Amino acid sequence: MKRPVCVIVGAGAGLGRSLAATFAGNGCDIALVSRSEAGSGAALAAARAAAPAANVAFFAADATDPEALEMTLAGIERDFGAVEILIYNARGGYDFRAPLAMSYAELEAIYRLEVIGAFAAAKALMPAMIARGHGTVIYSSATAALRGSANNPLFAIGKFGLRALAQSLAKAYAKNGIHVAHMRLDCTLDVPEVRAYMGDAFKAEETANTDDVAQTYWWVHLQPKSAWSNEVELRPYTESWTC
Repeated sequence: MKRPVCVIVGAGAGLGRSLAATFAGNGCDIALVSRSEAGSGAALAAARAAAPAANVAFFAADATDPEALEMTLAGIERDFGAVEILIYNARGGYDFRAPLAMSYAELEAIYRLEVIGAFAAAKALMPAMIARGHGTVIYSSATAALRGSANNPLFAIGKFGLRALAQSLAKAYAKNGIHVAHMRLDCTLDVPEVRAYMGDAFKAEETANTDDVAQTYWWVHLQPKSAWSNEVELRPYTESWTC
């Protein structure tokens, strides 16, 4: 039996690695998309270790270049076969500044990454899902999608747009069998960058384990049609809720 194909756009050493391993371990072939294969090395290794029989491959594309991303994803569908699951896991950084200190270039860049790239991925793969009558599209997001910020407005603006896109796609195409989910991570993830930044102050119990987060993505994919979620929030038990 052919394994379902899962495409992950933005597969680094943190959540991307866990997503690749989880979906491979649950029976999927994995296509990883990011700017460099080195950046996806941990995700490639984790997926192959979780499922040695799976077809796991890397494809280069920049999520801020919608035409290139769309072309790459079309090639994946041609070479791998029908894509059942799309996970858009690309995100902007934490570029702290006051709102009026944002530049036009920065604002355009975050919009291209968080919204236009997310749309390009959907535009490339959702039409075939609609034609088949089933498919899952999951967007990695944050509570920044629900509130502005005095210190990090770029991140908030990008996530606001991503949430609107996810809701719009869900409302338009759920009737065609497409499950679109916006995964709102209201927490700090236990990823290498966070451990390095926090040093001795790092406490695992105050962060979300990315393997556990990835398991929730898998559960969302498995939700029956009569009880789909669009908005899913995740946080560790120690988190002080911010929204």
